[in-house]
Amino acid sequence: ARVYELECVGLRYFNVFGPRQDPEGAYAAVVPRWCASLLSGEPVWINGDGQTSRDFCYVANAVQANLRAALVPALPSPHEVFNVAVGERTTLLELFGLLRGLLAAHDPALASIEPSFRDFRAGDVRHSLADIGHAKRTIGYEPTHRVGEGLADAIDWYVDFVRGRG
Repeated sequence: ARVYELECVGLRYFNVFGPRQDPEGAYAAVVPRWCASLLSGEPVWINGDGQTSRDFCYVANAVQANLRAALVPALPSPHEVFNVAVGERTTLLELFGLLRGLLAAHDPALASIEPSFRDFRAGDVRHSLADIGHAKRTIGYEPTHRVGEGLADAIDWYVDFVRGRG
């Protein structure tokens, strides 16, 4: 962009999840994969001890950031990068508990399911947390869904998809 004097905005997405996310793809995210596993009676695998954390971002937050970045009247620099996330850490065990609780409303037997653990994956980042302050100050980004709210909004879609109704 600098070489050709182009204005550009980069958006750095952190663990985006939401409806229409395929649990079967080569790069399937943890949320749809775990929903599919729980609903199909397959084990939910956690790499490591479950204390690894991520900044999970519901798709509505990502859409808001895209729109704000595209429509902002002026940026302080012709080359800006914004983190798109919630700005909160959620451990994998916390995520599992949230999903299990929401899915148990559809199938009470899921309330007693526990995750399976295996070794940490080589190269995995232990903790990931986005600083969204620049996006807040510059484009007015304000996440509307924390992880639990996003999961609650998306869970019916995941259930319908796994059960063949999606």
